[in-house]
Amino acid sequence: MAKVEVPPEHTAPDTSASTGGARMSIGKRLRILGGFREATTLVIMILICVVMSIISPYFMTANNIRTTVLSFSINGLVVIAMTVVLISGGIDLSVGAVMALVGVITGSLFLAKVNIWIAAFAGVGIGVVIGTLNGFFVTRVGLSPFIATLAMGNIARGASYVISRGMPLPLQSLPPDFKYIGRGMIGGTGIPFLILLFAIVVIAFDFLSRRSTIIRRIYYVGSSEKAARFSGINVTRLRMGVYILAGVLGAIAGVFSISRFNSATPYYADGVEMILISACVIGGASLNGGEGTIFGSILGIALLAVIQGSLILMDVSVYWQQLVTGLILLIAVSLDFLTHRKKKQ
Repeated sequence: MAKVEVPPEHTAPDTSASTGGARMSIGKRLRILGGFREATTLVIMILICVVMSIISPYFMTANNIRTTVLSFSINGLVVIAMTVVLISGGIDLSVGAVMALVGVITGSLFLAKVNIWIAAFAGVGIGVVIGTLNGFFVTRVGLSPFIATLAMGNIARGASYVISRGMPLPLQSLPPDFKYIGRGMIGGTGIPFLILLFAIVVIAFDFLSRRSTIIRRIYYVGSSEKAARFSGINVTRLRMGVYILAGVLGAIAGVFSISRFNSATPYYADGVEMILISACVIGGASLNGGEGTIFGSILGIALLAVIQGSLILMDVSVYWQQLVTGLILLIAVSLDFLTHRKKKQ
């Protein structure tokens, strides 16, 4: 069977026929929409920052900016994975539980006198196993990604409670070189090492998402699985790889969390999936698959962090913060749904 070249852009190609280039392709329209969503998110974030700098003299301080970026650096690693999963046409509701379980396992091994780096490596291995199981149940068994990852998330969360007996694990005795990942500063710059590491990972994945052939195929699969199969793409292997990537990044985020907070808790990152999905959709990803960018999702999670930080500075109750996050998710998903309904008409 002849293979069709996968398009080198962020969206799947227009599979319908076009005449003489008179009509704009679906792929081009989607690329324009993605850029518009990114620009809109950035403008909204800038406007909020301007308003908050007027309301509060503490908002634009170096300390508050550093705290805000730190607040989403760990989750930002996982939002990369969630973006790739959504682009492929799937969803992963287990990433928060993976972060907690890996933190608990790594912390437990360290308290059992295992070298922290070996413990961290074992924790990442757990992420690989969970990602592989997610991929297996989705691609081989044929379960819905929603059901498969929700069940796996419950299993992982339950395992973290069993291992820790429902109690936080104090890890103040972590070695300084490991603590440096989450709490260290780069020389005298005042820039946390975690932020630099986060920025490098984001730049690398965003570059790959624009240049890598494998990532382009993920867009193609998310847009039309049937067309991707006819084009000779191994959809099963590709989706398996996507869920393994989510497991690995979730595990790394779990390791980073214990480095930053000097503890491991079984309830860590509980409900973080809502924040991640909100960030992805705000940044231009679609729950229907085939759309989204890493940069857009990072802008989305940065916007949510700015909103949360603004509410904290205005002394708004934490319960209202959760309500606002829920409203943002509802609005973002509704706009995504309405946009795709118009395209189908």
